[in-house]
Amino acid sequence: MKYGTIIAAVYLLATPVFGHHSDAALNMESVVTIEGAVTEYSLRNPHAYFTVDAINESGEQVEWTVQMASALTMRRLGWTRDSLSIGDQVIVGVNPARDGRFYGLMDSIEKDDGSYLEASPARVSRPESDARARASTVEGRWIVDRSRLADDYPGGLDQLMIRELALTEKGKIAEASYSQASDENPELLCITKPTPAMIIYTDLYPMEFVFNEGEETITVRSQYFDQVRTVYMDGREHPAAVELFHEGHSIGRREDGDLIIDTTNFAYHRSPYQNGVPSGSQKHVVERYRLIDDGARMEVEFVLEDPEYIVGTMTYSRQLLYSPQNDMSPFNCDLESTRRFVPD
Repeated sequence: MKYGTIIAAVYLLATPVFGHHSDAALNMESVVTIEGAVTEYSLRNPHAYFTVDAINESGEQVEWTVQMASALTMRRLGWTRDSLSIGDQVIVGVNPARDGRFYGLMDSIEKDDGSYLEASPARVSRPESDARARASTVEGRWIVDRSRLADDYPGGLDQLMIRELALTEKGKIAEASYSQASDENPELLCITKPTPAMIIYTDLYPMEFVFNEGEETITVRSQYFDQVRTVYMDGREHPAAVELFHEGHSIGRREDGDLIIDTTNFAYHRSPYQNGVPSGSQKHVVERYRLIDDGARMEVEFVLEDPEYIVGTMTYSRQLLYSPQNDMSPFNCDLESTRRFVPD
């Protein structure tokens, strides 16, 4: 094949997006099939991309930009830097941009030799857990147990929060006025989303707890965007309300064997839930981590409140698998990649 036509098809069900921005700008109910030659391919974070030269319905040559998941996720799906080469002929299904740009999220890909490459982050493969691996504390690496996610789990941080959060009028106004394609979006500068985001991102990226000397502090890391938090376990109180921190100020304690983390003093963040609802100065998150199944799993629950933007509280829980073998290599957010979905 050299160039082919571009064909649109409609799906009855949308596929969740696992990325650093929501799927609002993409038509997740349709798939456009493009056929042509690869002209660029890069594995970077937070999104890998390739471009394809194709012929549109008017017979004109156009270049499509195809968005994938992060390089880390694509590698877990088996992708390498040699998976695509410049000049490769491919047939690609994409969820297209709603604004008519030649831009889309990869849904499927077939190479000219008839081989298929894995396209769905939801099917990301991980090393099999060692059945003998057990944790005696929360220290170590953990990732979501997909088999224990609720059947109605919507997928993605923004989709969960849209479903679960009841907003104040101020929250509704902030959400309605937000655009991920604007400079208001912190992730366009590779800025992380504060807790409880890292818990939700265990869909694809591990969390790690490290007990520091004397256990006076605990370091909590997420592979996603290389996020790091410090939890103070030495009995101190939160500082004065005027002292604000991007990740908040976290103090921890033990309660019947569980680890309780209390976080306040959040600095303003325009979109910590990926949907434009900000973090306010009254935001308060309480997390509880409890080992279950003899340390093979951990149950995590958080209670979120922020009366400036959220009515009442949000409570959410999930189970994580103890996964000491999981890779925690750096995310290394790339500024060009994180902004590439923004229209010119």
